[in-house]
Amino acid sequence: MKALETVRHLYCHVPFCAHKCDYCAFYSHRPAGELVDRYVDALVRELELVQPELEPKTIFFGGGTPSLLTLLQWNKVFAAMARLNLAGVKEWTVECNPATVSADKARLLREAGVNRISMGVQSLSAPLLERLGRVHSRDMVFRSYDILRKAGFENINLDLMFGIPGQTISIWRETLGEILAMNPEHISSYEVIYEEDTPLFEQLQAGAFSVDEDLVCDMYDELLATVEGGGYQQYEIANFSRRAGADGGELSCAHNINYWRGGSFHGLGPSAAGYIDGVRTKNWSNTTLYCEQLEKGKRAIESTEKLSSLGRAGEIAAFGLRMNAGWPRTEFHARTGYDLAVEWKPEIERLLSLGYGEFNSERLRLTRTGLRYADWVAEQFLRN
Repeated sequence: MKALETVRHLYCHVPFCAHKCDYCAFYSHRPAGELVDRYVDALVRELELVQPELEPKTIFFGGGTPSLLTLLQWNKVFAAMARLNLAGVKEWTVECNPATVSADKARLLREAGVNRISMGVQSLSAPLLERLGRVHSRDMVFRSYDILRKAGFENINLDLMFGIPGQTISIWRETLGEILAMNPEHISSYEVIYEEDTPLFEQLQAGAFSVDEDLVCDMYDELLATVEGGGYQQYEIANFSRRAGADGGELSCAHNINYWRGGSFHGLGPSAAGYIDGVRTKNWSNTTLYCEQLEKGKRAIESTEKLSSLGRAGEIAAFGLRMNAGWPRTEFHARTGYDLAVEWKPEIERLLSLGYGEFNSERLRLTRTGLRYADWVAEQFLRN
């Protein structure tokens, strides 16, 4: 597929995990035999296929657990990216599990040009880590964080979860305090979502525990108060950065902002989604099949979908409203060709009546209450 525009953002999915967490619905599996080496070779081939369209400003390696790749495997990826002139980007993120960070690997990532790490902490409570099926301990979090700092990383995100079964407000408050004491540049924090075909969902359905929505709301309020009091500014529902400005700020995640603003991006690797020139693509969620297709010299795309212009505009509106800045009306019109006040007039009036939104001549944005119900808000803007 030939893009009509230069693509500035690249996502690479690494599907391997040492253990599948009980809440995870992303495509991932344990590394098996030579499959990881085969995957690396296939990823390099896919990079070669899309390289003519790419001049990336951001790169994001997610998973799965990208930090599971060995030094040799990372070296093969980095050598290919250097050869294809894809390295040296402004923001290059790699997700890490605290159990898979070593000094050698951290140095290799930094020397190759990776300048942002997103580490999946989720909790600092040993019982809760076990409850989630995490393979790391709380001590590994602190040790890996120190290793990353010593390797020269000056932009680290720590991922947290709240609403975990068995998590109390006091445990949550203690975790937040310890995270702030670590002084990361960025914090992401998500409510546990019970996805079908995950052990946590099955346990919930079986009555092993119940969800206390009031407690979850209290935890979210505690999150906002604590991190903002600690010098972070919320720029998206679940994301907080230091020195965040109206546009997200210097240390916000530019790669994710591109998603929320409806920008184009290439998605490589098994199960990865991309969006180029109005067409959404999805790769096969099967690592072996992914490798077989690339070994034949073709992309491993399972499906493509071209949205209507109004359907895509509705998606862009919905995702962009996740950001505290909301949507500047002129920017939205320039991006989509639609006027928020015309196409979504009844929906906006309803948001205002509920106290979920603020709308003036310049922009539409959600209130703090509206951000709490952003998933519901998003549904109001979607169109076929």
